[in-house]
Amino acid sequence: MAPFLIGCAALAPGAAGAPLEPLYGAVHREKPAAIETLQQLVGIESGSRDKEGLDRIAALLRERLAALGGNVEVVDPGQDAVKLFDTPPQIGRIVVARFEGSGARKILLLAHMDTVYPRGTLARRPFRIEEHRAYGPGVADEKGGVTVVLHALATLKALGFRDYGRLTVLVNGDEEVSTPGARNLITRLAAEHDVVFSCEPTPAPKDEVAIATSGIGAATLVVHGRAAHAGVNPEGGRNALLELAHQLLQTRDLGDPARGIKFNWTIANAGTTRNVIPDTATANADVRVRRVADFDVIERAFRAGVSRSHLVPDTKVEATFERRRPPLEATDRSRALARKAQAVYAELGKELGVDDSSKGAGTDAAFAALSGKPAVVENFGLQGFNYHSSEAEFVELDSIEPRLYLLARM
Repeated sequence: MAPFLIGCAALAPGAAGAPLEPLYGAVHREKPAAIETLQQLVGIESGSRDKEGLDRIAALLRERLAALGGNVEVVDPGQDAVKLFDTPPQIGRIVVARFEGSGARKILLLAHMDTVYPRGTLARRPFRIEEHRAYGPGVADEKGGVTVVLHALATLKALGFRDYGRLTVLVNGDEEVSTPGARNLITRLAAEHDVVFSCEPTPAPKDEVAIATSGIGAATLVVHGRAAHAGVNPEGGRNALLELAHQLLQTRDLGDPARGIKFNWTIANAGTTRNVIPDTATANADVRVRRVADFDVIERAFRAGVSRSHLVPDTKVEATFERRRPPLEATDRSRALARKAQAVYAELGKELGVDDSSKGAGTDAAFAALSGKPAVVENFGLQGFNYHSSEAEFVELDSIEPRLYLLARM
């Protein structure tokens, strides 16, 4: 089982239902410290637009990774960043740590430190533990994943294991806004490695890894009309809101469920004053695809739908389409890597699922796979659910030991 991280004579392969020692004992001892780390990470608010919070958590990660023996740098996205319609003015920095070993295999561990929550959320719903679950903003997505990375590394250090060529950790601060700053670095670094393990959560109660994720796009409509007094001379206006409504209706059925293409209008805005005919109206749609080629399909359908007809004369409609994140598509190599992960889980007497459905979520694993060089598997984080919920996001604390075992063993 040479492809697994722990495969040296001192840590020989385990049998199904027989956890490998001394690794299993080491991850058991690591659990209390992992819970403390989880609480510490959740206690730092780090929304994608909260630069101060992102800097704080980046500094903490730099310190922790250096203490584990890594050569750590904190990277400013700078000229490497791309500009999307909702990119924050200041993008979170990227923490990269490199660990040089005595073996040959090159491994990249991928996680993100940012969350979707605005500053002040933590005061309303602080970290708490109830029975076997921990709650808090970002506890699953993805501070649980960062915790798994830190404590898998701590476990390997405690065991003196260095049978890898290079082990690289990349933790970025912009995943929740489609990774405008880190995407190119992720792709470049991943191409230098043999495998990539990305640490998004596995959706409880499922216990699985993923080898396919959705690509994400955004369609935007901006309608320009003419303002006029709604009571005195409405006929002098050109109602941008009505034209927008017309455009939304004629592009409402662009999705193709059989191909996994989803197109849904989610945001619309028009007008500022009740008694004024609105001269501008905007709308945004969320787009999901399973294959890169399907971006072309849905963009053509969107633009054709918009150009089909207009309702309000003398209005102008601007349509734009952003390809925000590619899909992660399953490969023979990623399937083989997932089967090895299943064999590792079997040593614990547990069954690990493999999701190749591209159900809807998009992650940075897709940027890691773009070069076609590494095998990429997603969902090495903790079991959790209710991501992006203001009240109920949680992780299963009983998943800490098996997930630490899985990542360290891989």
